[in-house]
Order: sequence, then C-alpha cells, then structure tokens
Amino acid sequence: MNKKIFFGQRKKARRYALQALYGWALSDNALSDIEQHVLIEHAEEQFDKDYFTVLLYEVPKKVSELDVLMSPYLSRKLEDVGPIELTILRISIYELKERLDIPYRVVINEALELAKTFGAADSHKFVNGVLDKVAQALRAAEWHNNVDR
Repeated sequence: MNKKIFFGQRKKARRYALQALYGWALSDNALSDIEQHVLIEHAEEQFDKDYFTVLLYEVPKKVSELDVLMSPYLSRKLEDVGPIELTILRISIYELKERLDIPYRVVINEALELAKTFGAADSHKFVNGVLDKVAQALRAAEWHNNVDR
C-alpha cells in the first residue's frame, strides 16, 4: 500500500476513534455498539478499521493509567479539561506509550490537527504543551535525538 494512502487511512481511524470515544464518554454506551455504528456509518470509506478498533477498545482499558501520565503536566485539574481535549490527550498518550512504531512527532501532529478541527479555540496549544512534556517523559531517547539535531 502506498504510504500516503496508509497515513490517510490511519488519520481517518484516529478521527473516528476520537468521535467514538467522545460519544462513549458522554453516553456510556457499549463500545461494541459504538463500533458497529461507526463501521456502518463509514462503510463506504477507506480507513484503517483495525487501528480504529485498537484505539476504541484499548484507550478505555487504560484510561486511569493515561490520566496518571498526563496529570503532572496539566495546567488545570483533570476534571476541568474539556471532553474533546481529554479524549485527544488519551488517544495520543496511548500512542506515545504503546505504539512505539509511530514517531512521537507524528502522534503530536495528529493530535494538534484533531484539536484544531474538533476542540475549543486555541485548545491545540494546550494539547501541544501537555503532549510535548509526556513525549519527553515516555520517549526520552527519541525526543532527545530529535532535539539535538
């Protein structure tokens, strides 16, 4: 598969995972029901369905752990973070921690695009500040290699 197509499909998977996890957080519907809804709604589209499914099921399993990882870097209480921004941070921190095959810069850039599209005005600045610090902590060697260049 062409790299551009692959990355485009991965980008859509993140977008749909954000929407699905945001809906889950608000409704507390079963993840399987949400998954079916998304797959039916986007049946005609090409996107990385496997990656969407990974994010949809793995992020909720690790919510407490992800929240602990971000908490030291928040400029406000966790409960004061908007639900879209919180969901973006959880997805991104999951990727930083669990998906070492994805460069941290890609994780952060994708999060910023989601925040600019779905988040409150200037929320991308908040998301960037948190993720930059989490990336330094979780991916110190990779982060330092990129900073030193």
